[in-house]
Amino acid sequence: MHKNVMTFIGCDKEFEESNIVIFGAPFDSTTSYRPGARFASAAIRNESYGIETYSPYQDKDLEDISVFDAGDLELPFGSPDRALEDIRDFTTKILNAGKLPLMIGGEHLVTLGAVEAVFEKYPDLHIIHFDAHTDLRDEYLGVEKSHATVIRRCHDLVGDGRIFQFGIRSGERAEFEWAKSHTYLNKFNFDTLDTVVEQLKGKPVYFTLDLDVLDPSEFPGTGTPEAGGVRYLELLKAIRQVSKLQVVGLDMNELSPPYDTSGASTALACKLLREILLYFDNSSVGQKYMCKLHK
Repeated sequence: MHKNVMTFIGCDKEFEESNIVIFGAPFDSTTSYRPGARFASAAIRNESYGIETYSPYQDKDLEDISVFDAGDLELPFGSPDRALEDIRDFTTKILNAGKLPLMIGGEHLVTLGAVEAVFEKYPDLHIIHFDAHTDLRDEYLGVEKSHATVIRRCHDLVGDGRIFQFGIRSGERAEFEWAKSHTYLNKFNFDTLDTVVEQLKGKPVYFTLDLDVLDPSEFPGTGTPEAGGVRYLELLKAIRQVSKLQVVGLDMNELSPPYDTSGASTALACKLLREILLYFDNSSVGQKYMCKLHK
């Protein structure tokens, strides 16, 4: 692979020497409210040069780790199935090279393609899901593959007791009722995350982060903002907890630059991505687990 011409700040290492590979999935064709998430990965790269590579939260620097930026996939906007196939194939290439895939969406449906690839390699996969929305509908407007159904489709793969949802504060009554029997759902916050992290130690985990888990007062630039969200520092602490696990794939999605008129949401996403890269590059447990299974 050749790195993208424009990379996220500090992520200009070669593929062979990198532990993490980031790539964009610019797709938002099933967005039901405010589209624009397809522009997120490009905006995050462009605006990343307004932040520092150094993290005062962790006393670490992106210049000291090895991350490869593969750029954006060229996805067909009119075909969710084809887009998911392309995401799945690209994620598989990263996994087969023994590296950690980190996808930047895009709408949340893109997660399904990555999860399909990771699940094929790690059949004992568990999913940690941060979001404002349940995403557990079985169909939306007659369509089974949608940003509103993505976690339900992931459940079709991994089954009961393998999906752990946090920050959820929006969805149909039927979704919350269905979750009682099929997923672990922590409404509004991360109060029980410590218990879940302890429970999932030793298991492969996919981590999916929908940025609308944040309160709109901090992150207005998203397709479906929901009042009552978590704060940035709360989210940062929760991500640090997840990084203790054997995370074998992850994504960050649902920034919508057209609704980020001040640029504050994109700036937040840039800093959050920096912190995520530093947390998960140094998640030695997860890296050793991936290397062991790759052999």
